[in-house]
Amino acid sequence: MHNVETFRSLQLEATEWRRYLHENPELDYRLDNTARFVIEKLASFGINHIETGIAETGIVALIQGEGGDGPTIGLRADMDALPIVEASNRPWSSKIPGKMHACGHDGHTAMLLGAAKYLASTRNFKGSVALIFQPAEEVELPSGGLRMVQEGIMDRFGISQVFGMHTQPGMEIGKFGICHGAIMGSQDDFDIIVNGRGGHAASPHRTIDPVVIAAQIILGLQTLVSRKTDPMESLVISVTKLKAAQAYNIIPDHVDIAGTVRTFVPGLRDFAEREVLACAHGIAHGFGADVGFKYRRSVPVTLNHTEETNLAIKAARALVGPADMDDKVKPSMGAEDFAYMLEARPGAYILLGNGPTAAVHNPQFDFNDEALAYGIGYWVNLTETALPV
Repeated sequence: MHNVETFRSLQLEATEWRRYLHENPELDYRLDNTARFVIEKLASFGINHIETGIAETGIVALIQGEGGDGPTIGLRADMDALPIVEASNRPWSSKIPGKMHACGHDGHTAMLLGAAKYLASTRNFKGSVALIFQPAEEVELPSGGLRMVQEGIMDRFGISQVFGMHTQPGMEIGKFGICHGAIMGSQDDFDIIVNGRGGHAASPHRTIDPVVIAAQIILGLQTLVSRKTDPMESLVISVTKLKAAQAYNIIPDHVDIAGTVRTFVPGLRDFAEREVLACAHGIAHGFGADVGFKYRRSVPVTLNHTEETNLAIKAARALVGPADMDDKVKPSMGAEDFAYMLEARPGAYILLGNGPTAAVHNPQFDFNDEALAYGIGYWVNLTETALPV
């Protein structure tokens, strides 16, 4: 296996790719220019098996090793940007108003392209590598990861294990982080409509005030975590939207509440769906009102599998040394649609340090090009670790 110096020359080229992608961001499934760029690069590396149009603009390319027959592993990079006005003031800032790569997907794509170029030239592994370039990671229901799985990429390309990687602001350049089990939370969303009886704000006694009821429901939801959930298990219920009347002197007929549920424990999704409704209904009924309720399951828990996590740790340690491979990184309640691929096949998701930069989804965020060599090297080491000759 290799240390990071092997990939310094590739870093220069990958930087050009990354900055081009950063200047030309595209959203969700509408990645025509991005996909065309990726396809052209893959073909220039001598990769002949490239399938396009998966989940609209997704791509899977196969590289066959020269070490003989063996399994196929999948390496995934997401490609889409976010609807954010960029404020990084970099020379390579977005040229597209209202769109920017604020989550590092430009870097993810460039790193997998760099690994593709190296692996296509060396092929020092057995079996095959499936390079998965995914659209619409930032989209909910259905996201690009879910659609690629639903469209059968795991069976079609014979993928037996699948791996993902994401940039991590605040983690030093050259460091990796991973853990066994849950590394990112699930995401569910809910909507509650409190149906009361409106009227004039000067005569609240003639109404069934849905604003007061909504306030009670919001407070009541907090007890589901503090008093109904095992304190050793993680659950977050956050109310993020509240819509009532548009005037000072009106008590409305109804109030809309919306929020999100996050957890590392898959069974707590069932609990939350059941208990959020029960809480809202019970409180509203006590005031003589009723509720409408929708609960939408979005992204499952991102669960790292034991064998594949150990492969990831081994590959990263070989690249940067044991001191820079944190194998007990703190999980995040953020959600990641790579979780769907981990439900379909065993695999692992690792974090790559981006240095002391702005957080992802921030207008000032920019992927740190110094991380490119580390990401490329990780993918190469992982391939040669998982598919040894």
